[in-house]
Amino acid sequence: MEDQRYQQSFHTQRRSNIMKTWLLLFSFSGLILLFGYLFSVSMDAPELVFLSGIFAIGSALLSYWFSDVAVLKLANVKIIDRATNKELYDIVDNLAIGSGIQTPKIGIIDDDALNAFATGRNPSKGVIVFTKGLLKALDKEQIRGVAAHEMSHIVNRDVLVGTIAVIFASIITMSVRMLHFGGARQRNNRGNGAVMIMGIIALIIAPIIATLLRFAISRKRELLADTSGAMLSGDAEGLASALEKIGASAKPLDHAHEATAHLFIANPFGNGMQKLPQLFATHPPIEERVARLRGADRYGEI
Repeated sequence: MEDQRYQQSFHTQRRSNIMKTWLLLFSFSGLILLFGYLFSVSMDAPELVFLSGIFAIGSALLSYWFSDVAVLKLANVKIIDRATNKELYDIVDNLAIGSGIQTPKIGIIDDDALNAFATGRNPSKGVIVFTKGLLKALDKEQIRGVAAHEMSHIVNRDVLVGTIAVIFASIITMSVRMLHFGGARQRNNRGNGAVMIMGIIALIIAPIIATLLRFAISRKRELLADTSGAMLSGDAEGLASALEKIGASAKPLDHAHEATAHLFIANPFGNGMQKLPQLFATHPPIEERVARLRGADRYGEI
């Protein structure tokens, strides 16, 4: 009966996170429509909105298509085979069977930090990466919990969702810059002063809003991967205790990059980044994630 309640709770959390992620994406869409309207008011060139959108989408899709190769090179990842670490390979292989996808490639980062990430634009291109420090510090069940979390990122198509968020953020940023440029060119037009003021305000706040929405989506996908990973492994405690060890480790990743920080199971820049206000964080607090996995209710539903 207790296990059934936990399963129901995880399913509820998973549905809630999916809904909140799409709500944030719709918020992005609303902002794009708003700034498109500002364009139509400020300048008689609405095609520029369309062109900026096409450019942003093209750039993001190009990055998405080559994201797995670029990320692996940036993080100095070495791909291994079954013979290199049979126990780890078997863990990932069994989870892949349970997920209904082909076994992702496995990569290792020669670093003492405790971290892991997944990449791949679709399940057939999936790669799960672990640091050597994580594999040394965690026991088998904890490694399995981390692997299930990363497997869930692949199954949930989080690389695709993240790419959509980047596309929307790029469109908003580029549109606002063009709005400001259009207002500057038409400063002699009647009533253009108000448009100029709107353009200046939008130029300042729109990129901030777009960034905050992108970070919020990243946090929700991490919570979703926690929930989905616990369901996949059937052992929430394995992931919860792994997160505790990861959170207690103060060592940052030697080759951490802002561009890939959101991919990792915990912020690769170390514990200092956890002190940032949550609006500007790519990951939820470790304590909150552990409490949710263990069924604590003081944080409310996910």
